[in-house]
Amino acid sequence: MSGDEFRAQGHALIDWIATYWDRVESLPVRSACVPGDFFASLPAHAPHIGDNPWDGLVRELDTRIVPTLTHWQHPSFFAYFPANASPPAVLGELLSAGLGVQGMLWSTSPSCTELEMGVMDWLARALGLPETFTHQARLSGVGASSETSAIASAGGGVIHSTASEAVLVAMVAARHRALANLADDDTEPHLMAYASAQSHASVVKAAMIAGLARHADDRRHVTLVSTDETGRVNVQALRASIVADRAIGRMPFFVCATLGTTGTGAIDNLAAIGAVLDEKAVLDENPPLTTRPIWLHVDGAWGLSACICPEFRAMLDGIERADSICVNPHKWLLTNFDCDAFFVRDAKELTRALSITPEYLRNSASDSGAATDFRDWQVPLGRRFRALKLWLVLRHYGIAGLQTFIREHVALAQQLAQWIRADSRFVLVMEPSLSLVCLSLSARPGESQADADARTLALMERANATGKVFLTHTRASNSALGEQGRILLRVAIGGTHTEERHVRGLWDLVAQFA
Repeated sequence: MSGDEFRAQGHALIDWIATYWDRVESLPVRSACVPGDFFASLPAHAPHIGDNPWDGLVRELDTRIVPTLTHWQHPSFFAYFPANASPPAVLGELLSAGLGVQGMLWSTSPSCTELEMGVMDWLARALGLPETFTHQARLSGVGASSETSAIASAGGGVIHSTASEAVLVAMVAARHRALANLADDDTEPHLMAYASAQSHASVVKAAMIAGLARHADDRRHVTLVSTDETGRVNVQALRASIVADRAIGRMPFFVCATLGTTGTGAIDNLAAIGAVLDEKAVLDENPPLTTRPIWLHVDGAWGLSACICPEFRAMLDGIERADSICVNPHKWLLTNFDCDAFFVRDAKELTRALSITPEYLRNSASDSGAATDFRDWQVPLGRRFRALKLWLVLRHYGIAGLQTFIREHVALAQQLAQWIRADSRFVLVMEPSLSLVCLSLSARPGESQADADARTLALMERANATGKVFLTHTRASNSALGEQGRILLRVAIGGTHTEERHVRGLWDLVAQFA
């Protein structure tokens, strides 16, 4: 493909994407195809001779690809959590692909590494995180000993693919720190990790990958702690679990707290969790076990984005106790997937667990200790220039623009909650969490909760079948709702193009079907 051909096809695709964004609202949110439909339409083999797909590409996109998509950029997509895309982010992704940089080491492209360092510092400060989570703090302490300078052990941020990668990396670093004083021939203690029963499934999956669980239901090394009536982790139950495990010779090493659970948006109390982890009874219940402090990872994949607005930063009370934090700008900060911002308080804890240097990666910059090599901050060796899209988003919208974006969605959630409260056929089971609203149908006189749940699910399926909206559900698990909890419809407001008229359209639809 010549340069002129590339320009022509590139311009055509940019035009097509812009047109797709303009018309996506007119499309059904969710595809009506059944499993296997598209796969069956593909030839069994790739063409032996190139068949020049460009002549008919736009037609094929319109007739084959688009009709079999679920349109995450549709303004009436209220399922899961949002997956924002925006023009600046897409252009940043295009730049990343066009430059074709492999940024595994500082030496392989210095600006790839150092732009990421700078942008992650921008984001940390914009969110109100402690300065110790910035690269600037770490670099200012280079050469100082940890005994004389607390800043010398500071960390910084790195861009991962998703929050699932972040929790895995945090768990591996936590395990390494817990076992750092163990000799190679010592018997490894029985490690224990803890998370809320409403934490993301990636915590258990990380334990499976790290060899701490054989399957999803294996609880020998993972405890899912009960939640209170608000859906937050029950801090006293967490304490009791840790103390009980210590008493029988187990080694608690990792706790995951959540700022905005996937099910109901519950926000854990970081200050209370940190206080438990630093209690003498928790640390010294079993003196023969000499361990490091329990690692606290904060999964703020969705909810932490709201902290770009100062009025939502109460959830950060106690964040200084965290060892690692993650947030997904690809959820609610107008940066297209994939972009998980992972911050660590002490970079050395991370690199000690993940660094390995074969001869073919050795270079003078790395050997000097002056360079930051992000391959030691993540699972894979290779890495894309993902900082470009976050850089362009922050520059294009500015902090003020992103604050307006977040505030509008939170206000829309409050408006929806007001409509729900005014309709006796519905129950607003809990107050909105930021821009997430959970509702269900009220039980009729004499109706069991199971029957009311069945009607709630039927309502969701009927609304989704119209193609006008897309909702998902969860089952509340907090103690105030009984042993299992009722079925809740989740309305996650946060789309790039979502406005009040789309939320009003959703409410009119579910009210019609109620």
